[in-house]
Amino acid sequence: MDVNSIRKEFRVLARRINGKPIIYLDSACQSLRPKRVIEAVRRYYEEYPACAGRSIHKLATAVSIEIDEAREKLSKYVNASRPEEICFLRNCTEALNTVIFGIGLKRGDLVITTDREHNSVHVPLLRLKKTIGIRYKWIPSRSDETFDLESYSEIVSKSKPRLVVMCHTSNVNGTTIPAREICEIAHDKGAHVLLDGAQFAPYGPFDLRKIDADFYAFSSHKMCGPAGVGILTGKYEELAQLEPLTYGGHGVTTATRRHAEILPPPERFEAGLQNYPGIIGAGVAAEYLWKIGRKEIESHVRELNREATNRMLGNELVMIIPPVEASLRGGILSFNLKGRNPHDVAIILDDAENIMIRSGMHCNHSWFEDRGIDGSARASFYIYNTREEARKLADAVNAISS
Repeated sequence: MDVNSIRKEFRVLARRINGKPIIYLDSACQSLRPKRVIEAVRRYYEEYPACAGRSIHKLATAVSIEIDEAREKLSKYVNASRPEEICFLRNCTEALNTVIFGIGLKRGDLVITTDREHNSVHVPLLRLKKTIGIRYKWIPSRSDETFDLESYSEIVSKSKPRLVVMCHTSNVNGTTIPAREICEIAHDKGAHVLLDGAQFAPYGPFDLRKIDADFYAFSSHKMCGPAGVGILTGKYEELAQLEPLTYGGHGVTTATRRHAEILPPPERFEAGLQNYPGIIGAGVAAEYLWKIGRKEIESHVRELNREATNRMLGNELVMIIPPVEASLRGGILSFNLKGRNPHDVAIILDDAENIMIRSGMHCNHSWFEDRGIDGSARASFYIYNTREEARKLADAVNAISS
């Protein structure tokens, strides 16, 4: 993978602040965007700034064609069975909420998750537990903070859940679950599976049909695409049974005074004016990453994580959020410094070296509360980061603690 050529696609990396280059290590929150994505968004506003799927004039037709092409590109990216399995929403949160609230959970139904779910899963389930009385159980991690497949299998076999919802890759420590095995175990007991792919989709070389999840959600803005676009995908027959969160124009075939006929997927979930430039840009981003190669991307971010981790391991004041082994954490390196608040660490790195990371609880308060940890500093690597940047991060962290 030619990182130097890739970096030329990201204009912001050419900036210097206070005479120093930007070292952007916050891609797990939001990735940077290449020139081709920005230009695709610009072309929409300059050349065909109209609505798709409504009007029949030339500009509207051009938008409709672009949206169809974006759906095709994302279908190829996840290896969906058909383009109609790609549904565009506002973000991954809305996609996850659509399934959780739309699958028809009833009082007494059991939902099983990991113990490190993002609030976009955890909070809706808490609400359903309170409002309709579902049961909500999470699988405790192993002592090294990896997923406990044996415990999961045992609990599913005994309790027979209605729905399993799990982050494919954790945004806290970067660990990835054995998705196919999880789906097989759940399906054997008649449960549906929803996977949160926000952190895995940007680099993970996965095949939706091989994983066999019923539903899969991810975001454009973490994979070089525009903000404001989430993707809900999965098995078409399962998507067709979901109740949408939003109703309105474009989501129905007809509506009388007494009855409304809801469209099938994907339009079923795309009521109202859509983020057309964002969707077009998301398609361009997916095509861009496809051409780079996700196996190459995955190998690259793991190498950078290993480089930074190895330079920090000798420092007794650095506490890496487990697992300590970098190969188990993908592109995420979460850590704390003894005696330092994680926000202070992030501010110092930014002020001193333009090293931009995230700090806090990463929308995963329950995981940190369980362990009595007041958040973490989180660096996340992506396609445009270099080994030199990984070394500078580690050296800067070690310097803070000295």
